[in-house]
Amino acid sequence: MATTPQLFEEPFDADEYIERLAWRTPGGGSKGGAEAFDPKRLLEEFENHIEELKQLDEKIQRRVEKLEHQCHREAKEFAHKVQDLQRSNQVAFQHFQELDEHISYVATKVCHLGDQLEGVNTPRQRAVEAQRLMTYFNEFLDGDLRSDVFNNPEKIKEAADIIQKLHLIAQELPFDRFADVKAKIASKYHDLERQLVQEFTAAQRRGEIGRMREVAAVLLHFKGYAHCVDVYIKQCQEGAYMRSDVFEDTALLCQRVNKQVGEVFQNPETVMAKLIQNIFENKLQAHVKEKLDETRRSDIEQYLKNLYDLYTRTTALAAKLTEFNLGSDKHTFLSKLIKNIFSTYLESYIEMEKDYLRTRSAMILQRYYDSKNHQKRPLGGGSIQELKERIRQRTNLPLGPSIDTHGETFLSQEVVVNLLQETRHAFERCNRLSDPSDLPKNAFSIFLLLVEHLCVDHIDYALEIGLSAIPSADAKNANLYFLDVVQQANTIFHLFDKQFNDHLMPLISECIILVCEGWLSWCCPLCRTLNCMVGQMKHILATEQKKTDFRPEDENNVMIQCTAACSKVCVYVSRQVERVRKSMDGKNVDTVLTELGVRFHRLIHEHLQQYSYSSMGGMLAICDVAEYRKSAKDFRVPLVLQLFDTLHALCNLLVVAPDNLKQVCSGEQLTNLDRNLLHAFVQLRVDYRQARLGRHFS
Repeated sequence: MATTPQLFEEPFDADEYIERLAWRTPGGGSKGGAEAFDPKRLLEEFENHIEELKQLDEKIQRRVEKLEHQCHREAKEFAHKVQDLQRSNQVAFQHFQELDEHISYVATKVCHLGDQLEGVNTPRQRAVEAQRLMTYFNEFLDGDLRSDVFNNPEKIKEAADIIQKLHLIAQELPFDRFADVKAKIASKYHDLERQLVQEFTAAQRRGEIGRMREVAAVLLHFKGYAHCVDVYIKQCQEGAYMRSDVFEDTALLCQRVNKQVGEVFQNPETVMAKLIQNIFENKLQAHVKEKLDETRRSDIEQYLKNLYDLYTRTTALAAKLTEFNLGSDKHTFLSKLIKNIFSTYLESYIEMEKDYLRTRSAMILQRYYDSKNHQKRPLGGGSIQELKERIRQRTNLPLGPSIDTHGETFLSQEVVVNLLQETRHAFERCNRLSDPSDLPKNAFSIFLLLVEHLCVDHIDYALEIGLSAIPSADAKNANLYFLDVVQQANTIFHLFDKQFNDHLMPLISECIILVCEGWLSWCCPLCRTLNCMVGQMKHILATEQKKTDFRPEDENNVMIQCTAACSKVCVYVSRQVERVRKSMDGKNVDTVLTELGVRFHRLIHEHLQQYSYSSMGGMLAICDVAEYRKSAKDFRVPLVLQLFDTLHALCNLLVVAPDNLKQVCSGEQLTNLDRNLLHAFVQLRVDYRQARLGRHFS
């Protein structure tokens, strides 16, 4: 096998290389092959091949040394070339600096020469321009415009530039000597101005933005430039208001024109502002006047709705227009436009709002009372009414005839909802249409109207009627309709509070509740109602309770249970407690039930002291008090339950053995009571004198 460098290329495997060499050597194969294995021949082949490898290694080594030598030589040559290039680059950089300095010097000279030439050329150009203008001026002086620039329609732009300059010059000339030529120049000036405006108008109709921009640039130096803008604004609006919604049409028009204005005019913000001003002062003002004037005197409700709607939509339109470039103070600009349209209507708004709300509220109330076939009574007021209230509170005497309302409360949630709805709309309009400085005052005046009609004319009136319908304390089978009035009034206040929490500022809502709570004091009417309840209980006890209930003739044949009077009182009390809970909520329930419970306890305590008790009668009295105590639990007032617990303990004094009396009086529930009270209860026993029970209290 010939030994070449290619045999050692990667990937190289030494074992495979030896195997391949042995396989190619005759006699180097395995013993089972065609030829017998000859180790000597294989050894000889290996030695020869090793020699070849050594020779190949020397050959490759010589070649490597040759290449390294060549590489060193070329590296030195390259280093010399780099050094030569660096020196050449340095020389070139020095030449570049010298050239730059020379160019700067020449440029300075050229600029200086240019300034000198400009100093010479500018007066020359002015002289040429003056000569040219004098030539044209002479034509006006002679009255014969021979120059092509004045007779060729295609050179109207150049003619406009010339005539504009001549017009400025003519204004400086004395009138007595140059009156005729000044008139001719002015005539030509106005004629060209008119032609330019016509050309601009025609280009606008053709939609040629480029031509419009050229003509507008020429007219910018003419007095008729404002007329050009007016013509543009007028033509922009042609065909723009085809629908019935003037606000939407205005928004679309301004959005379309805004882009075009920037392409045509050099001062687009001024043109855009003038367009919007024109729309507000003509289209919108006429639309607002038409909508409001037709309903201002005939339909005040529709007038207020239209005013609110138009003002809201106008302000919304102004908010959209702020996205356009209208100058530095566009918000103030738009506010003034809105104020100019609505100022006459807003000045009288709040008075018209109050008149409408007053009339509408009165109509809602009157319609309700008419549906009930009720003629509203005038309510008392002033110092006499206050005096009557004070006497009633101190004496609980009914001052005035009792009125039978047949169960009617004269309170309507539908009426309240209608009043609140009307007031909510009024507040919304007030918030939108009032000046910020007048908003609190206007809102408060609307609030006072609500209080007048809802709280005074409706709720307070119903309470007054309900108060008059409360029967006296000694009335029999009295119907306590006043609690129904309280229940509905309480519901109305919840509705009242919710409506205003949702639609009015929290501060106003709090003020409403405080004012109404101050006006609608429940104390006096509820005290009379409680008196009536206690009177009914007293009537039941007086008619149903018998003296023999607590001193039975046959004490050995008596069932230990509560008396009939006790059962009826407990049923009545449970029913009244339930009515109070339905009529009120919150702490008012606890307050009223506490007062009722205390009065209930006082009544039973005084009632029990009217009788004398045998041993068995004392047991029956304890049964009654236990039943009263169960009713007291329905109050869910700890004080009331504690009072009846004490009363139950006092009743034990009626049945306790005389020897244990002192011990019972020292018990936990009775130890803190006045001994006179304990003595008074013991005196109710029929065996008081016989058992000499008084000695225990001496």
